[in-house]
Amino acid sequence: MSYLKFFLEANKRFLSQNVELFTTRVSERTLCGALMMAMNGVIRRRNRYFNYKGYFVDIEYNRNSGRVKTIINDDFRIIKINCDLILHSRGHNKWQDNLIALEMKKSNRPEKERQSDRERLIALTKDSDGVWSADGITLPEHVCGYVLGIYYEVNQRENEILLEFYKCGRKFSDSKINF
Repeated sequence: MSYLKFFLEANKRFLSQNVELFTTRVSERTLCGALMMAMNGVIRRRNRYFNYKGYFVDIEYNRNSGRVKTIINDDFRIIKINCDLILHSRGHNKWQDNLIALEMKKSNRPEKERQSDRERLIALTKDSDGVWSADGITLPEHVCGYVLGIYYEVNQRENEILLEFYKCGRKFSDSKINF
């Protein structure tokens, strides 16, 4: 199962079980927590078919080898980050620590904040931070190498979710879903 298919299945479960969260206009953190539960449910259900053993879904995770998680942007500035939701090995699988990074925003947030999340996903999904090479022994100083990045924008006025998908430092697809 591809990571995109995994996410789409988890998101479908999340949306079907949590309509009330959207109609009551809860916070992004609450939505991320419910999505985390749905992703964990899919992992548990599919674990006999797909090897997610040793991977965890975390919200607001901000550590990398015991230090604050950072990325390098296109201007080579080091930026502290904490992603809204990630699927990763918490540093235990050095060959492929990071699988999915998700940034969630409500559409009424300023454009600058929404664009910042998109830029973060571009940096997180790059194959390398420009300094580190994947050797299976050490983790990069600055986080990169997520297989899939997801920008998740909730438009409560239109009852719509915008999904943008990133890999290798680029957006490769987008779609809209009604809730």
